[in-house]
Amino acid sequence: MQTAALIVAAGMSSRMGDFKPMLNIGSISIAKRIVANFHQAGISKIVVITGYKAEALEHHLSNEGLIFLRNENYASTDMVDSARIGLAYLQDKCDRILFTPVDIPLFTSDTVSKLMDSGCDLAVPVCDGVKGHPILISSELVPSILADSGEGGLRGALERCPVPLKTVPVEDRGILHDADTPDDYRALLEYHNSRLVRPEISVSLLKEKQFMDAKIAMMLTLVDETRSVRTACQRMQISYSTGWNILRALETQLQCCIVERTQGGSGGGRSRLSEKGKALLAAYNSYDARLKQEAVKLFDEYFKDIFNA
Repeated sequence: MQTAALIVAAGMSSRMGDFKPMLNIGSISIAKRIVANFHQAGISKIVVITGYKAEALEHHLSNEGLIFLRNENYASTDMVDSARIGLAYLQDKCDRILFTPVDIPLFTSDTVSKLMDSGCDLAVPVCDGVKGHPILISSELVPSILADSGEGGLRGALERCPVPLKTVPVEDRGILHDADTPDDYRALLEYHNSRLVRPEISVSLLKEKQFMDAKIAMMLTLVDETRSVRTACQRMQISYSTGWNILRALETQLQCCIVERTQGGSGGGRSRLSEKGKALLAAYNSYDARLKQEAVKLFDEYFKDIFNA
């Protein structure tokens, strides 16, 4: 079952007085920490909805292997409208979606795993009786959310879904800590400083040189979905020339065709993954997910006493 993640980061951060996604929690930004949490749980397809200061945030996250979509009407719309942009894009590209706003960065990968293992079509984590984020949404429920009136925001739309919202108990107060105001941000920092250490695994494949990593895997995924290298590059916020350089380097290292191209025609050229390319992408994604699962087990085995994991 394929799971994707949706991060809404289009708002103007008016109550904070600063741009929340790029504020630091420890050594990395709020936005990068959420991405790391999802990656650690084995989720590779992550969509970020930008709006206010879109170019700055997309540049800040450009090396994370993400898909960027914009809410151009961020100043006059609500979070549910940004969420709909991402849900509409993802509904036919995965089986379920983990949704979170960008200002809740400290939920753990364990919480993400519990949501994915819950077997629910619609679920929310609960700690000490309080609901938090991220929220698990089956792709089958997306049409209902897209057609909803929007009254009461996304929470109202979820309550009106054709299946009940289930709760998944977790021992993770990070699901509750947001960064809506300066006081919230200070509390977030205090909580972060008291949290457990966790592993973060990044998987690269090398021959004479590195030829495959999470960013390249996302590019191949988008080329396969869109049949266009140019569109894949646009969604990842990298230049067209950079994208082709990455693909040529990959093919040079492997000495085979990974992306097949057709030239010209009234609709322009098209691109698609070769059978070798599809096999490479599938193997990398499975290998990456398995390694991250094993890393958590090994971390607990070796560091349990040191970090009280």
